[in-house]
Amino acid sequence: MHSPQFTTDPLFDVIIAGCGPTGAMLAAELRLHDVRVLVLEKETEPVSFVRVVGLHIRSLELLAMRGLLERIRRHGRQRPAGGFFAAIPKPAPKGLDSAHDYLLGIPQPVIEHLLEEQATQLGAQVRRGCAVAGFEQDDEGVTVELTDGERLRSRYLVGCDGGRSTVRKQLGVGFPGEPSRNETLMGEMKVGVSQEEIAAKVTGIRETHQRFWLRPFGEGVYSVVVPAAGVSDRAEPPTLEEFRQQLRTIAGTDFGVHSPRWLSRFGDATRLAERYRVGRVLLAGDAAHIHPPTGGQGLNLGVQDAFNLGWKLAAQIRGWAPETLLDTYQAERHPVAEDVLDNTRAQMELHSTEPGPRAVRRLLTELMDFDEVNRYLIEKITAIGIRYDFGEGPDLLGRRLRDIDVKHGRLYDLLHRGRGLLLDRTERLTVGGWSDRVDYLADPTAALDVPCVLLRPDGHVAWIGDDQQDLDDHLSRWFGKPADSPTRPTRPTRPTTLRP
Repeated sequence: MHSPQFTTDPLFDVIIAGCGPTGAMLAAELRLHDVRVLVLEKETEPVSFVRVVGLHIRSLELLAMRGLLERIRRHGRQRPAGGFFAAIPKPAPKGLDSAHDYLLGIPQPVIEHLLEEQATQLGAQVRRGCAVAGFEQDDEGVTVELTDGERLRSRYLVGCDGGRSTVRKQLGVGFPGEPSRNETLMGEMKVGVSQEEIAAKVTGIRETHQRFWLRPFGEGVYSVVVPAAGVSDRAEPPTLEEFRQQLRTIAGTDFGVHSPRWLSRFGDATRLAERYRVGRVLLAGDAAHIHPPTGGQGLNLGVQDAFNLGWKLAAQIRGWAPETLLDTYQAERHPVAEDVLDNTRAQMELHSTEPGPRAVRRLLTELMDFDEVNRYLIEKITAIGIRYDFGEGPDLLGRRLRDIDVKHGRLYDLLHRGRGLLLDRTERLTVGGWSDRVDYLADPTAALDVPCVLLRPDGHVAWIGDDQQDLDDHLSRWFGKPADSPTRPTRPTRPTTLRP
């Protein structure tokens, strides 16, 4: 029998509960700054079912910033960035402000494997078959007790352990919102009728049932989505017979479905954690927010949480974080999640078969013929319209900067190390004593219509201008006090490419 162990001195800087996309991405971000990371995953093996998930524009940009996009893109399938909002079939507006203006469909096991591989290659430890049972925190750190009785000591704990998060519950953080009112069955299986027959049926049914589709994957396999008869325990997967019954109820046929790869159910529960941080314990991903999958924002929202939190938590651990830097994680990401929850609520209403919501859907479909409306909704779903509140300033302040052309390449290639970057078109400024945290590029030819920008490690614009003292003030705001002995600006270098 295992004897409980207790370690007084922190073995780790951060323990992460959950090795899904959010936890793995956070671990990789922390390792860029040499933070000692342990990821605990209750499942003994990675997910095996081949569910396809979609990576939206902002997530693709973040992966490009860390040199991961090309490695991931070859495992996925690109499709146009349109038709996301409530599945209203409108094309993507022209000229979206991104070099990566598409959706990447990728099997869930593949993206999870690649992100975990990135974390472990950078030095994170991953322990499977382990889960957090409880914890206690004090002024110096967090004592984490595992389900087998082992106790570990860490400076911080981050719950990335899903919508039923043990960390959130143990932390006592409220999770207000609405329970599921509607449930949907989803799975991948083979069918026994022709593609032409399926297409003819589905087209007619989707005029009234938006939560219904059969989409081919190839080799006779289809993604099948159908409204459920009621609301059940999501922990219990549906049976193939449930699919057949619901297909017959709505379509008049079960299409001869057989040989399922995987079957699941999802509801429209919508909840948001009241706080993302209590002392040395933080929440990210589904542990902080859950919502219906309409619009495909869930995985993306979690990965983007990790990018926002990673460099800030690393700065706190490395000792250079400004006093309030870690507080900006909740200040920035909580409103983003609120907006996602609201837009998924709206989309679910537009999926209703009731006359009122159907009339609103028809009206919105007409309004989306206006480019401004369509563009606004696409930028919302894909998260490229986010602007953090950094105070008064030009519209670009607080927004992410697209992947522009710079001297000798592309901007995002200079952000692989997870550091800040000063892009100086005047060639007069310097990062001085912050050169251990912020890279510098003097490039008067950069495709930018402002003199200089200071980028945070997550690619958001923290400052715009051409005055050295003003720049120094903002360097202090985001990157702490300068080093005692200022050094010459360091030019960004591209890290060694990880093996595929």
